[in-house]
Amino acid sequence: MLDIKFIRENKDLIAQAVVKKHINFNVDELIAVDDRRRSLLASVEKRRAEQNAGNAGIASATTPEERSRLIAAMKSVKNGLESDESALKETLKIWQELMLSVPNIPDMSVPEGASEDDNVVLKAWGDKTKFDFEPKDHVEIMTKLGILDLERGTRVHGFRGYYLKGEAVRLCFAIWNYALDFFSKKNFIPVMPPSIVRKINLYGTAHLPGDMEDFYVTQDGDVLSGTAEVPLMGYHSDEVLSEMELPKRYLGFSPCYRREAGAHGKDVHGLIRVHEFFKFEQLVLCQANHQSSVAFHEELNRNTEEFVESIGIPYRTILMCGADLGLGQVKKYDIELWVPKEDTYREISSASYFHDFQARRLNIRYKDGDGKLHYAHSLNATAIPTPRILVSLVENFQQADGSIRIPDVLQKYFNGDVIKKDNNLG
Repeated sequence: MLDIKFIRENKDLIAQAVVKKHINFNVDELIAVDDRRRSLLASVEKRRAEQNAGNAGIASATTPEERSRLIAAMKSVKNGLESDESALKETLKIWQELMLSVPNIPDMSVPEGASEDDNVVLKAWGDKTKFDFEPKDHVEIMTKLGILDLERGTRVHGFRGYYLKGEAVRLCFAIWNYALDFFSKKNFIPVMPPSIVRKINLYGTAHLPGDMEDFYVTQDGDVLSGTAEVPLMGYHSDEVLSEMELPKRYLGFSPCYRREAGAHGKDVHGLIRVHEFFKFEQLVLCQANHQSSVAFHEELNRNTEEFVESIGIPYRTILMCGADLGLGQVKKYDIELWVPKEDTYREISSASYFHDFQARRLNIRYKDGDGKLHYAHSLNATAIPTPRILVSLVENFQQADGSIRIPDVLQKYFNGDVIKKDNNLG
């Protein structure tokens, strides 16, 4: 959320952000509603003052006639106040809905673009894996090894359901334990947050307003979170921190749930896009300083790049264009891993910064050395998700005999160097 004073003073910037992000929003409509809100607030305050003065006059009236006259006059004030308060209530509702729809302003370095086709490749790391045999995809490899069962997963869960078994489960634990060690060395505090969150936290992180179809909702109206970003941002909501406490650096680990309602028919093969998964998420709260946000953004994205490099999977880093930014994002990188059988890259991580957009919604502030209050800046980035990383890992490390070589850095966590059929009997 942006400050209304900033919006009024910079409505041309907001209009440009609307165009760059390809969002349907009319800033002039918000300004008009805000003018009405201000006018009604002034009228309500004036009538309340009149009502207070009238009540004082009635209390001090010296004759019945004077008292009756003042009471009659107060009825008109009371009726006018009730009318203005009712109008203000309805206007505030519209105003709040519009305020929640104002897009954050993209960084100047964000490229123009109408779709993901306009995203910009910044770098590519590693040579695309080549084989001296015909490679298979992850589904065929894992199914033949007995470590993935999509048929039973679909029978039990439905579309996009899956079972991981045997060595695939151990491999996930190896990745999780390695990720915990790797990112903890980057000075993050590990956190296991709740995955069921109140809807207000989705508004706070700017996942709402939007399409609720992608969320699983409980009978109480709470939501199964699709990322640890949501509960981690809620952790300090309505708090005032000390500047000395910043930056806050959290590494969230949680189950994640996404209905993928808008992705029916897209990336349906195997473990590429599933409804439930586990994910490590980096999150930072820092001082309200653009340079700090930029520096942390580069750091968080680089952390994930280093993690992928240490495993040995080829990847590329993408700078997202305006149309591929969310409502609150100032700038965003994606990391995509090489998938040999598909001869393409697949997204594995996103890193974004928001300035104070989320902190304003969640009321996360800090007090500087002079006692002045500021809204914190927030950033988040995927550390690593499972099982999606298995798609690239399995396909890049497959061997001619159908086995999977375990990357060197994972072998001590996996307690082995290969997955083969004999490991998964039964």
